[in-house]
Amino acid sequence: MTSSVVGRAGYGAATRPLAALAQWVMLTAGWRRIAVAMAAGAAGALAMPPFGLFPALVVSLCVAVWLIDGAATGRRATRGAVLASAVIGWAWGFGYLTAGLWWLGSAFLVEAEEFLWALPLGVVGLPAVLALFYALGFGLARLLWSRGALRIVALALGLSASEWLRGHLFTGFPWNTLGMALGQNLWLMQGASLVGLYGLTLLAILIAAAPATLAVADSARGRFGPLVLAGLALAALAGFGAARVPAAADPIVAGVRLRLVQPNLNQDAKFRPENRQDILDRYLELSDRAAAPDRTGIADVTHVIWPESAFPFLIQRDPEALARIAAAFPPGKQLITGAARAEVPVGDARPRFFNSILTMSAGPKLGDIYDKVHLVPFGEYLPGPLDATLRALHIRQFVSIPGGFTAGDRATQRIMTIPGLPPVAATICYEAIFPGAIVPGATPNWPPPVPGLILNLTNDAWFGDTPGPRQHLAQARLRAVEEGLPLVRDANTGISAVIDAHGRITASLPLGVEGVLDANLPTRLSGRTLYASLGDLPFGLVWIGGFLTTLAVRRRSA
Repeated sequence: MTSSVVGRAGYGAATRPLAALAQWVMLTAGWRRIAVAMAAGAAGALAMPPFGLFPALVVSLCVAVWLIDGAATGRRATRGAVLASAVIGWAWGFGYLTAGLWWLGSAFLVEAEEFLWALPLGVVGLPAVLALFYALGFGLARLLWSRGALRIVALALGLSASEWLRGHLFTGFPWNTLGMALGQNLWLMQGASLVGLYGLTLLAILIAAAPATLAVADSARGRFGPLVLAGLALAALAGFGAARVPAAADPIVAGVRLRLVQPNLNQDAKFRPENRQDILDRYLELSDRAAAPDRTGIADVTHVIWPESAFPFLIQRDPEALARIAAAFPPGKQLITGAARAEVPVGDARPRFFNSILTMSAGPKLGDIYDKVHLVPFGEYLPGPLDATLRALHIRQFVSIPGGFTAGDRATQRIMTIPGLPPVAATICYEAIFPGAIVPGATPNWPPPVPGLILNLTNDAWFGDTPGPRQHLAQARLRAVEEGLPLVRDANTGISAVIDAHGRITASLPLGVEGVLDANLPTRLSGRTLYASLGDLPFGLVWIGGFLTTLAVRRRSA
C-alpha cells in the first residue's frame, strides 16, 4: 500500500535527499503529521516582518504540498482526503499564526491584574480560531489536487481564497497575510499597485511552493519547470518594481511642513486621568521643541500631529487643556490629534464614545472630525451577541471607556478637510491594514474628493518592543503603494514615519524613542493606480480563471 501511494504521488524511489525528505513528510501520520504541519507553519512566520526571510516561506509551503500529497487516497478526491487535508491546514495555520502573533500577549500584561487570565485566549485561542480559514484553504486545495505542477496552483488557489476570507469575514483580520512576504521589499511591493495584497498573496504562494516539485522523480521538465516559472515571475515582479520606482525623490507639496510628535508614553499607570497635566505638558513641550537651527518649534511648521488616543481624558470637555493648546498654537497653525470624544446624549440615552481624529486651530477652533469606523473586537468594544453576557461576568474591553467605543458611520465616512493639506484619507490604528478600505467609496449623494494623502494615527504601546509595531508599519506602508498616496503615520511609541506614494520611507523615528519628526509631505501620484481603480477585481478574475482551468484539467485526467 505504501509503495502504491508513493508511486501515485510521483515520488518514486527516494534516491535524492530532497525526495527522501518529501517522502518522509508525506508518509507521516497521526500526531507526527500534526507536529510537522505546525512546525512548517511556524517556519513560514519568519517570512513576515520584521524578519522578511522569504526562504522560510519556501520551506513552509513545500512541506505543505508534501503533506497534502500524503493525504491523497487515490486520484479522485474523497471525503476522507479532503478532511485529512483540512486538519493539516488547521495545524499549519495554527503554527503560522501562533508564531506570527504571539506578541498580542503583551496587551494582556498592561493591566495584568484584570486581563492576565485571558492571555491564553489571545495567544493561543485566536490563532486556533483563525486557523479554521487555513483548514478551509487546504481542503479546497485538495479538492483541486492533481499530479504534477498543477497541485501548486491548487494550493495557491485554496490558500489565497482563505486569506481573502480571513481579511473580510467577521469584521476581518488580514494581519500577516501571506502576500506580505513579497510586500516588504521596495521593488517587489510595487506589484500591489496592480493587484493589491491578495494578488501578491496568490503570487507569493505560487513562487514559494514551486520548489516542492524538485522532489518529484518524474521528468526534468516536471521537476524544474515550475521552479523556472517561479523564478521568471519573481524576476518580472522585481523588474516591474525597479522600473516603477523613480531614482529621484517624489516631489513635495508646497507650503506644507509637518511635525510628528512621538511622546513614547507607555500604556501603564502613568497614562491615567490624574496625570493629565504631565501628559499635556509633554505634548506641548515636544510640539515646540527646537529640532534644528531652522526648526525652532511650532512657529516653523504648518501642521503638528499627535498620535491616537493622545489623552486619558476627554479633551473637548476640558476647558483648561483647550486654553493651553490655544495659547500654544498661533494663528495659521493646525493641530491634528487622536482623542476619545463623547457625543452629547439625547434624553435618557447612554452617552456614546468615539475613537476620533480631531483638528484644532487657534482659538482653539475645532475643525473636521473623523470617527474610527473599523473598531478592534474585544479591544475597543465587545461584539454585540456577547456584550451582555461578558459584562454580566464583569469582563470589559481593553479600553477603559464605559460601554466601549461606538463605530463611526460607514455610510458617511468621509475624507477629512484640513486647512493647508490636500484632502486626507484618515485611518486610526489597525484600520490601515485593510486593503481597499482606505479611501471611502462614492455614494449617490456624496462623491468624495480625491485624497492627497493617507493619515494613520496609532498607539502601539500595548505591544512594547515586539514584532507587532513593525508588522503594523509594514502593512500600512503597502497601502501607500496600493493607493498611490503618501502615508503620514504618527505613533505614540513608534514607529512614526512619512512614506511616499512608492513606499519609500522618507523620514522616520524608531520604536521606543521620544522625539519629533519634521518632514515635507510628498505628493500623490498623478494618476490612480490600477488597484485604486479596480480593487480586488483583477485578483478575483485571475483566481476564477485559475480555478476553472485547474478544475477542467483535473477532470480530464480523472
